[in-house]
Amino acid sequence: MEKTILIVDDEQDIVDLISYNLSKEGYKVVTATNGNQAVELATSVKPDLVILDIMMPGMDGFEVCRTLRQNPATHGMAIMFLTAKAGEIDQILGLELGADDYIQKPISPRVLIARVKTIIRRGTERVRTETITAPEILRIGALEVNRQNYTVKIDNKESFFPKKEFELLAFLAMNKGKVFTREALLRRIWGESVYVIDRTVDVHVSKIREKLGKYAPFIETVKGVGYRFRETI
Repeated sequence: MEKTILIVDDEQDIVDLISYNLSKEGYKVVTATNGNQAVELATSVKPDLVILDIMMPGMDGFEVCRTLRQNPATHGMAIMFLTAKAGEIDQILGLELGADDYIQKPISPRVLIARVKTIIRRGTERVRTETITAPEILRIGALEVNRQNYTVKIDNKESFFPKKEFELLAFLAMNKGKVFTREALLRRIWGESVYVIDRTVDVHVSKIREKLGKYAPFIETVKGVGYRFRETI
C-alpha cells in the first residue's frame, strides 16, 4: 500500500530535494511551506508521516506538532523533526511533544530515507500487533483508554495525554501484570532509531501518574527492574 508523506519546510530547495528522493522510493509526497498549511493538509490528507521543520514564520514546527497531537483526528500521526536546531533542549522538547524522531540538518538523502522507512515500518508493525493482541478500548475500573482515537477518560472525564505518554500508558495497560524494563519500554515506545536515555521513561511515567490522580498506583515501580500495570489497586 502506497504511503503518504507530508513535508513541511519554508525553504523550497529543501522541500524539492526531499520530495524528489522520497518519490523515487515510491512514496506519495505532499508539501507545505508554513505551519498553518501543514495543519490543514495533515487533517485532510492524513499522511503516514509528517517531516517537519521547526524554524518557520508564523506557526513554528513545535506549535504544529502540539496542534496535531491535541487533535483526535491527527493524534496518532507519525512526526519527524528535520531541523537545523541542534540544541539538546530543542531535541528534548520535540520528543516530549510527541515526535517519533528528531534529525538535525544537514543529513544525506540515503540516511533520511532509512529513518523514514524505520518509522513507517514501526507504525505498521505496531498497528498489526495491537490489532491482534488488544481491543481498541481498554477499561480498567474507572479508567478508559481508547486506542482508536488516542483519548483517556478518568471517571468519565477526558484527559489529554501527549502521544508518547498515551502509548506508554496504553502499552502497559494492554499487558497488565507484566513487568517491563526501561530498556524494553524505550525500544517499544521510542524505537531503535531514536536516542533517548532511561530517565525518559521515568519522566513520562511521572507525568502519567500525575494525570491519573488517585489511579496513579495502577502503574507500579518494580525496584531495580522497571514498571508494570497492576491488575487492581
